[in-house]
Amino acid sequence: MSKRTDVESPRYKWVALSNTTLGILISTINSSIVLISLPAIFKGIHLDPLGRGNVSYLLWMIMGFLVVSAVLVVMLGRLGDMYGRVKIYNLGFVVFTIASILLSLDPFHGAHGAMWLIVGRIVQGIGGSMLFANSTAILTDAFPAEKRGMALGINNVAAVAGSFLGLVIGGVLSEVDWRLVFWVSVPIGIVGTIWSYLSLHETGQRHRGSLDIPGNLTFGIGLTAILVAITYGIQPYGGHTMGWTNPWVLGALIGGVAVLVLFCWIETQVADPMFAMSLFKVRPFWAGNLAGLLSSVARGGMQFMLIIWLQGIWLPLHGYSYESTPLWAGIYMLPLTVGFLIAGPLSGVLSDKFGARLFATGGMVLVALTFVGFLLIPANFDYWVFAAILLVNGLASGLFAAPNVSAIMNSVPARQRGAASGMRGTFFNAGSSLSIGVFFSLMIAGLAAKLPTTMTNGLAAHGVSAEAAKAAGAFPPVGSLFASFLGYNPIQTVLDQLQAAGLHLGNPDIETLTGKSFFPQLMSDPFHHGLVVVFASAAVMCMLAALASWVAGGKYYHADEPVVGEVAANVALPEEE
Repeated sequence: MSKRTDVESPRYKWVALSNTTLGILISTINSSIVLISLPAIFKGIHLDPLGRGNVSYLLWMIMGFLVVSAVLVVMLGRLGDMYGRVKIYNLGFVVFTIASILLSLDPFHGAHGAMWLIVGRIVQGIGGSMLFANSTAILTDAFPAEKRGMALGINNVAAVAGSFLGLVIGGVLSEVDWRLVFWVSVPIGIVGTIWSYLSLHETGQRHRGSLDIPGNLTFGIGLTAILVAITYGIQPYGGHTMGWTNPWVLGALIGGVAVLVLFCWIETQVADPMFAMSLFKVRPFWAGNLAGLLSSVARGGMQFMLIIWLQGIWLPLHGYSYESTPLWAGIYMLPLTVGFLIAGPLSGVLSDKFGARLFATGGMVLVALTFVGFLLIPANFDYWVFAAILLVNGLASGLFAAPNVSAIMNSVPARQRGAASGMRGTFFNAGSSLSIGVFFSLMIAGLAAKLPTTMTNGLAAHGVSAEAAKAAGAFPPVGSLFASFLGYNPIQTVLDQLQAAGLHLGNPDIETLTGKSFFPQLMSDPFHHGLVVVFASAAVMCMLAALASWVAGGKYYHADEPVVGEVAANVALPEEE
């Protein structure tokens, strides 16, 4: 059977859907699988991530994959438009698989072992970007407009659910061996590579043009500078709890914004821009991407805050050792994934019939309400209440996700689907990266108002000398957050740091201080104060995303779409391209 016949076969669209869903799933699982596995990884390479000078290794282990994904997806989507979306997508499977093998074989320990993993994660991110940038465009080519919501819904469910599933998978595998966190991607990558090369064919339009070198350089430099600045902005600097006064951080932020402004100007001047600025004249495109960016920031921040909440407070109070909290945090967050898996595909099917506006807007409003719900429960909550809010959050996120992607991709011309898919991916991945800086900064600001006094008084009341207790209260709150996040006992970490600084501890009640209840009880009030700041901000973002989704409209198809029946009345006018 010829390739052309294969493509025209009714089965081909299902082959494209299943393969691209596998590609998206493996990419997004690996965006979060490391988060929950960091304690085992650092123990495996014999490196203390909270030691002096080692925090950068911790941050880049998290951020390297996300930064490269945010920066490269537009360029790789544009290359897909030029040279073939399937060709770039297939190469992504190869790069991703090779990087996974190299990560699994890390031969070093200490700082060298960390650098091997960081570089490997960056290469893995390049492969993941190839998959992410072109999968949506491949699906959009394979499915007719009036059936596309369901397909994009399943694909997008894989994208978001993968980030949640990665937490559970990483927690389980890292309990056995940290290298399994990377090995698990190898057989999936090999199968996906062979399958994609044998089954996927080019069906979309190619737009032969020149690669926008000035645009790619300015975009990459500008966005990288901003994301790197955010990475270092949450680290202490010069006696401050955060690094936002660091001249290098400020310079990178201001310089990055200036370079991105230059990039926007360049894109209006070149014949074949990587970032098709004309697409922002199309209302569903710009409004849908704005909603997607805001929801991505809110979702990423929620993920980090809930992990810290579970690992630092709730799980220890309920008898779990700090070492076991990463695994159980992933398990206790499963209702979030379940809700998303239920609502995601269903909303895609329904949005094909009724349009995107109701589902995308309603989903974001419900997500905002769940953030309010998190604020209303105590730090030591009843799990069934927490699980119910998580489930509703997952259902609401699923209602939003597929209609949002479908509205964006249906509104662009066929020859620009790769670029549009890459642009959407940039907003999605940039939101995940921004969420780390934004929400950690908000939480640290909230903690800084109460934690120093609470820490000083709590330690002094249990035998720590006044000098040492005061010094502990002056430690940046980010240290306690990272310790909780990594499954370390935060108070034991503080005591070790005090001793390393040469301070006399007095006669502390070590058993009580390092027990399972002291830190969670100490942290509950300051942490909840920080949560008010964080989740109130997230709720506002979600309401703005809901407004953008309403503005984006319902059914909307680009003028070159072969639509049928009632949807023909909703075709985009040529002047809106």
